[in-house]
Amino acid sequence: MSYTLPQLMVTAAAREIADGEVVFVGMRLPLLGFLLAKSTHAPEAVGIYELGIVRDTLAPEPILTMGDLPNLYRARWLADTADMMGLLQQGRVDVSFIGGAQVDRFGNLNTSYIGGVTNVTTRLPGSGGACDLASLAQRHIIIMNHEKRRFVPRVDYITSPGFGAGAGWRRKVGLPRGGPATVITTLGVLRFDAQSCEVMLVSVHPGVSVETVRDNTGWPLQIADQLTETPKPTEKELDMLQRFDPQQYWTGN
Repeated sequence: MSYTLPQLMVTAAAREIADGEVVFVGMRLPLLGFLLAKSTHAPEAVGIYELGIVRDTLAPEPILTMGDLPNLYRARWLADTADMMGLLQQGRVDVSFIGGAQVDRFGNLNTSYIGGVTNVTTRLPGSGGACDLASLAQRHIIIMNHEKRRFVPRVDYITSPGFGAGAGWRRKVGLPRGGPATVITTLGVLRFDAQSCEVMLVSVHPGVSVETVRDNTGWPLQIADQLTETPKPTEKELDMLQRFDPQQYWTGN
């Protein structure tokens, strides 16, 4: 059964969502991941969208962005961004999805400055709502390309906090909850050690070697004792993705 790398990443993202959870749905692959989870193993999951939409049912037609009209049709709540951020501040969001230009060994994300504030070489888009998601959701999932220039020992600037300098940092700086749980990349899936809060490789995608992952990581990456291969998408999952992205706008090669 053939599949694309984005389809594999979407299914990995979907499997992170449990039934009944409230999901702050992002764009692109996270959007499809939520739809896939809700149509398979998590039918009671609720999606909230930054635009101001809350849905507990699937949109009747495929959508490319959160603001497409089918996503508004018979939504549970049509509000605004302030209302969605209020749910986040109240701790009512179980899981959110975030991406970044840089990530480090403790899950801190940079979407602001390459080179840091005093030596900017590239100015990036900034936070948007990403810092709020990283700070206030019960947990967040990072999705990004796995390249050495992106996986760095220490990010040039912390836009969205992970575990800062390591274990205990979030509590020390006053963050009330959460932290990164999983990093889904183009090479594998990584999770965070409960004691050190440092990320470790737990599965490699089919056809990817551990050496390739290490070569594309800017520090000596920890490898889980029980390293596995990322499960391939099932026929049912691929059928659902075809329904949600019929032109493979987000999930093509």
